[in-house]
Amino acid sequence: MPQDKQGVDAPDEWGVQGLDVDACLRRIGLAGIHRAAPSPELLRALHRAHATVYSHENIDVVLGRTVTVDVPSVQSKLVDRHRGGNCLELNLLFAAVLQRLGFAVTRLAGRVRMGSDIPRSRTHVMLMVDLGGRTWLADVGFGGPGLLDPLPLADGARGIQEGWGYGLRLTGDRQWVLHADRDTADVQDPFDLYSFTLEPRYAVDYVVANHYITTHPSSPFTGQLIVQRSLPEQRLLLRGTTLVRTWPGGKEQTEELSAAEVPGLLANEFAVVLDGADARALSALL
Repeated sequence: MPQDKQGVDAPDEWGVQGLDVDACLRRIGLAGIHRAAPSPELLRALHRAHATVYSHENIDVVLGRTVTVDVPSVQSKLVDRHRGGNCLELNLLFAAVLQRLGFAVTRLAGRVRMGSDIPRSRTHVMLMVDLGGRTWLADVGFGGPGLLDPLPLADGARGIQEGWGYGLRLTGDRQWVLHADRDTADVQDPFDLYSFTLEPRYAVDYVVANHYITTHPSSPFTGQLIVQRSLPEQRLLLRGTTLVRTWPGGKEQTEELSAAEVPGLLANEFAVVLDGADARALSALL
């Protein structure tokens, strides 16, 4: 049985024991790493691999399919079929991998801000990893401006990750806020990405959040194709048939594509592989 953060035996409500760890590690280019003991270095390597290999995408939603957030479904989609997923799918898989490798993981949830103070529903998920008396914020599912590496879960924590700057602060009402620097040359201009609390979440919480972001008309992921990938040197965003590349410091480049070009772009730039039928169906909808 997996253990919770306190080290007490807990039911496997997340289905962690059904994970094919070897297949997951091969998918991210870290085959054999499970022989290493949990450490900050191992956590960082796993986080960087997940954050850069998998893309945040809503292709199934665009194709009118139901998105299911359980370990077997997510492993089949992301690992076996070389797809990406939403934040719940991506962090659900990452949490399962971490637990199977011996890390103590707490699943959290928060509210996306993207620079706004207007309260949104609690639909983004992230992880707290407890390692040797130190806690880390881990999140491989935010998409474009998200973390490449875990960040120490401490008020005032800062990190520059390949030129992308991040910081954490704890507000007076016990809300943690992750921000990104608009320009790493000016760390006084934070752009709030999301807020969260440390209340542990249950599997059913993720089911409810997933239902909202994949079906509700107010969700930004139900109206059009959105695919995002975080790479060390640049961030990629495909919105419909518009591709935007962003580099550290804020430089952007925009390119318009034809619908027929999108499946090839997904495979070559986003590491998202569609079979022939899905490629044709997606192109027809763009």
